[in-house]
Amino acid sequence: MASFFGSPFLSHPLTRTLNFSSSSQTPPPPPPQTPPRSQPLSSTSSGQPVEPVPLKVQQQKPSSANSKVESTDWIASTLTRRFGLGAGLAWAGFLAFGVISEQIKTRLEVSQQEANTRNVEKVEEVVLPNGIRYYELKVGGGATPRPGDLVVIDLQGKVVGSGDVFVDTFEKEKKPLALVMGSRPYSKGVCEGIEYVLKSMKAGGKRRVVIPPGLGFGENGADLGSGEQIPPFATLEYTVEVDKVSIAPA
Repeated sequence: MASFFGSPFLSHPLTRTLNFSSSSQTPPPPPPQTPPRSQPLSSTSSGQPVEPVPLKVQQQKPSSANSKVESTDWIASTLTRRFGLGAGLAWAGFLAFGVISEQIKTRLEVSQQEANTRNVEKVEEVVLPNGIRYYELKVGGGATPRPGDLVVIDLQGKVVGSGDVFVDTFEKEKKPLALVMGSRPYSKGVCEGIEYVLKSMKAGGKRRVVIPPGLGFGENGADLGSGEQIPPFATLEYTVEVDKVSIAPA
């Protein structure tokens, strides 16, 4: 039996058992080796997020910028998609140059003035209590001047009897006249009678007016310069057209 236990046949399995136990001890090292491998991965993963963080921030910045662009240009992009590039550029120009509601209102008033202005089919004489006579040539469709308003007019004036023209802005090279309602002294051929007539006119309107001497330049007449003279006690005939009525600048 001793020889049997001491035979190499039994020693060989024992050796295998020992080898198996040693081999069973060998697998545990991989787990310890795995953590080191996982640790570099975790370190690299922890290191990599450090780099992607600015990348994510960089990716978020364009998105925020795009959101701002979309918020400011949403109307322009909508107009561009629906009505073409011209409409989008028009709205962008509106935002760029700060076109305010007052400007839009002015444009609407001008368009309404043009739409409501009409020529008079039958011209009739109107006599006022102060002696002024006028003939309505065109009924204006705009605003009526009030005290303090700036009124831009085209004016032609001549002396009744002689026919001498002392003012005429209807010519192409001449500029219209501007006056503030209620502001004196008058100049450039404008007299008190003209201001009185303007109170009942509207922007776009046109009248032929005959003004007696008392509401013209009276007993003294006037020297308008450049050789233009209005004699004393002259009756004056004007053609006046209201181009624009607006608030006078401060």
